Amino acid sequence: MAGGGNVLESVREDDFVEYYLFPPIDSRDDKEQEVVLNRVLSQAEKVIQKFTKQYLWHKDEFKLTARTWISNSLIHDNGKTEYLPPHLHGVTHFGDNIEDEWFIVFLLRQLTKEIDGLIARVYDADGEFILIEAADYLPSWANPDTCENRVYVFQGNVHIVPLEDQETCPEMTQMVVNEALSLIRDDPVDSLASADIQNCIINKLKDYPEKIRDNLHRATAYLPIGVAAILKHKPNLIAPAVQVFCNRDPVDMRACKAMKYFPPENRVSASVTFTKCLYAMLTHSKYVPDRRTGWNLPKADSPQYRAHNLGVKIACGFEILISQAKPSQDIDQDKGWHNYLASLKEKNYFKELLEHSREYNDLLNKAKEYYINHRDSMHYAPAIGQEILQLTKTLDFKVDELKNSEANLPPEDDDSWLNISPEELDKMLQERYGQKKFVTINNNSNPTTLTEKISSFLDQVSDMDGVEHPDVENSPVRPPRGVKRRSKVSFAQDTKTEDKPTNNRISFDPNAFSCAVQNILNFVIPDDDSWDLESGSDMSDYAEDNCVNEETYQEVKNKMQQYMEEMDKELATTTIGESFEKKNGDGFDDIENFKPVDIDMNALKNILESYRSQLGEAGPSSNMLGPMGIHLDVTNKDGD
Repeated sequence: MAGGGNVLESVREDDFVEYYLFPPIDSRDDKEQEVVLNRVLSQAEKVIQKFTKQYLWHKDEFKLTARTWISNSLIHDNGKTEYLPPHLHGVTHFGDNIEDEWFIVFLLRQLTKEIDGLIARVYDADGEFILIEAADYLPSWANPDTCENRVYVFQGNVHIVPLEDQETCPEMTQMVVNEALSLIRDDPVDSLASADIQNCIINKLKDYPEKIRDNLHRATAYLPIGVAAILKHKPNLIAPAVQVFCNRDPVDMRACKAMKYFPPENRVSASVTFTKCLYAMLTHSKYVPDRRTGWNLPKADSPQYRAHNLGVKIACGFEILISQAKPSQDIDQDKGWHNYLASLKEKNYFKELLEHSREYNDLLNKAKEYYINHRDSMHYAPAIGQEILQLTKTLDFKVDELKNSEANLPPEDDDSWLNISPEELDKMLQERYGQKKFVTINNNSNPTTLTEKISSFLDQVSDMDGVEHPDVENSPVRPPRGVKRRSKVSFAQDTKTEDKPTNNRISFDPNAFSCAVQNILNFVIPDDDSWDLESGSDMSDYAEDNCVNEETYQEVKNKMQQYMEEMDKELATTTIGESFEKKNGDGFDDIENFKPVDIDMNALKNILESYRSQLGEAGPSSNMLGPMGIHLDVTNKDGD
């Protein structure tokens, strides 16, 4: 679904979340609609202010604008245009911090609780991401094609407008927003999602608003006086500064070498509040400042190094932002404009017109005009740089006060959360996605366990979606071959399985197949028409053939025997055989000192050696055995 009435408005990055708030308005008069929308907007802003006062947005803030009936439209994927009822609308880009997206869901849920009759709709680039969270509990008909325009939040609860005819093709199930709103208001019980779905969303949001504070991190940074004063005046400017620094390019680096606006000569220690996401981004962004600029960082093992290092990066971020501030009509050097233009081209805005043609230039001029008029509200606009530039000229601050405050800075937060051990990561994944059943294999394990597990996995039924490996608890019996469980992908990140037995039994004659392969190896073409693909023959035809005549077969056998004898002579002069693990020669008592190779033990030994060489990172052994439910452990009982 494309939001907005035209391509110019709907162009955006993939990290967006779009939301609508529909109040109950029956009037078709624009003035009456505006009165109601402004009243609801005023109520909504009070609720938003209550919860976002201490919130630090990663990229865009949550912002609502009023839209009357005739001022907006909705263009569906099938090209049909639908005029939406009057509503409040907003788009937020959340960048690398997915918490912003779910915090917006929390806000929408609170708004529908506190404002009577308000119905919310929210989606992102993946579509109905709310349903992704509850994918295990969705009705059987629910998938991305059938759920468009059917998912809403009303009175704090999730509502899914049911599909009337589940056998209808997805193309015929397009729900009209206005109709969905009427169905929810007329019969809220019919569209109310199940308790399991409600609980999934409630559990996802249960830590808000307390979680707002938990997502913040306070650290001390050694900053140029101007940066410290600006952050004290407007702390949320730390977000664009960190982002622009972490996404810097060679052009931005020229500004960092000059440091025209925030020179390093006069600095002060200041307490800076980040989100954990921003702090992690800045900490892990490698940067070595040019000493000729005036940066004099202490040694890496010094207690002051972290504060100095953070200060350099933050100051460079502010310098880059100012360097990107351009006059209002000058967009030729505006990187935001070039990003916007590239997005328009991807959406075929220019309709394959010849560049510099009259029609192309007309569309280009319209795009430039739209960008200039709206870039202050666009996430990659130079408006932030202009704001910072203006603050450097008008902000009144006292250097003595900033220096005196160094002695009373609040303590820094512990940043040990940056380091997560593999065990902690496994625990987090298990809490999020459930406990996975593993069979642990190590040096002391029975080697047959490994081969049996692999054989069991290879025996499973597979289709284009992958292997259907039975869960130990839920599916103790593998479906017999020929009766296959169909797996249907529900949403972007989860699957929902429906049991639909299908008879896809294939008649297969192993002897005939063996003969066919033998013919290929011996370069023998049958005399009949069995190799003619247009004939009605099948593999069973080979069962009646003599794969090769006796003379040819004996000739091949003699050659193979000769090859084997030559190989034995070559290997006899080496010690390669001693590298294999042997087992007692049961059944070979008549052969002196003969010990057959223990295939299972050698397989286990080689796989464990491969796992050791991975040094805890991803590799062939863990990638191959992990999906089979096999956990490798290179230590033995003695801890070696």
